[in-house]
Amino acid sequence: MSDLGSYLAARTNSPLAKVILSLAGAASAIAAEIRMPATALDAAAGAVNADGDTQKKLDVIADEIVLDALRGTGAAAYLSEELEEAIPLDPDGGLIIACDPLDGSSNIGVNVSVGTIFSVLPADGGDLQPGHAQLAAGFFVYGPQTTLLLTTGSGTASFRMDDEGRFVMISENVRIPSEASEFAINASNRRHWPAPITRYVEGCLAGADGPRGHDYNMRWVASLVAETWRIISRGGVFLYPADARKGYAAGRLRLVYEAAPVAMLVEQAGGRATDGVRDIMDITPDGLHQRVPLVFGAKNEVEAVAVEFAAG
Repeated sequence: MSDLGSYLAARTNSPLAKVILSLAGAASAIAAEIRMPATALDAAAGAVNADGDTQKKLDVIADEIVLDALRGTGAAAYLSEELEEAIPLDPDGGLIIACDPLDGSSNIGVNVSVGTIFSVLPADGGDLQPGHAQLAAGFFVYGPQTTLLLTTGSGTASFRMDDEGRFVMISENVRIPSEASEFAINASNRRHWPAPITRYVEGCLAGADGPRGHDYNMRWVASLVAETWRIISRGGVFLYPADARKGYAAGRLRLVYEAAPVAMLVEQAGGRATDGVRDIMDITPDGLHQRVPLVFGAKNEVEAVAVEFAAG
C-alpha cells in the first residue's frame, strides 16, 4: 500500500517533501495530545490570538508542535493563526508555511472533529501571496480516524494514519461529485445574510419544486476541515458568507491559512472556491489575518451562487 513518503517522492522535490513529512509528524503528535484523557484541552489558555479569538490550551500546544516540527526542515518562515507576525526560521530556506494549527478548536469540548490546515508558498514571493502561488496545500483531520487531504498541484490525494503513525493512501485522485445534494451553512445567521445567499439557500430548501430541481439536506459541523472532508468525499457546497453582523462584513474565515489552502484542494479535486464572486485563488491578501467570505464545492453549485450575486 502506498504511503505519504512514496507519494511525495514521485511528485515533488526534496525540500517540499521534507516539509510535508514534518507536518505529518506534527499531526501525529497533535493526534496523540488529543487522545490524552487527563488533559483539559478545551480550557482557555488565558490569551487572545493574533486574530482576536480566545485561545484554547490545544491551540497553543498545536502551534508549538507545528513550529518545532518545521525547525531544521529548511523552511524560511512560519505564518500562524496564533501569531501576530511571521516567525523566521532558515534565512536560506525556499519555502514559507502558513498554518491554522487547530481549526475548529471550539469543538474540542464536545468531541467534534478538528484539524490542522497548511499552505506551502515559495519564499521569494514574500509573506502575502495569492492562492495560485501555493506549491502545496492540505489539512489533517483528527476525528474517528486521523486523515490527510493533500495536493502538490497535480490532483488531490487522501491518506489515513495507521497505528504506527504512518499515513497510507486512501485515494490518489479524489474528485468532488459534480451534482450536489447537501449544502452547509449556519442557518442561525439567516437574518444577517446578503440577499444573494438568502435566495440561493431558499432555492435549495424549495427542493425538487424549486430552481435547483432536486432535494437537499443541510449540514453544519462548524469545523472547516470536517466540512471540507465531507464535501470532497461525497459532494455538496459550503457557504460562509460575509453578513451584516459587526465584524463579519468581510467574511469570517482567514484567506492565507484557511480559505486559500482549501481552495487549492477543492480546485485540484474538480470543484471551485470563491468569495461568492471572485475565485479565492486569485485574491492577493493585504494582511496575514485577512478575512474573506468562502463558498466552495461542486462547480455548478458555486457558479449558481455567483449568478445570484450577479443578479444583485
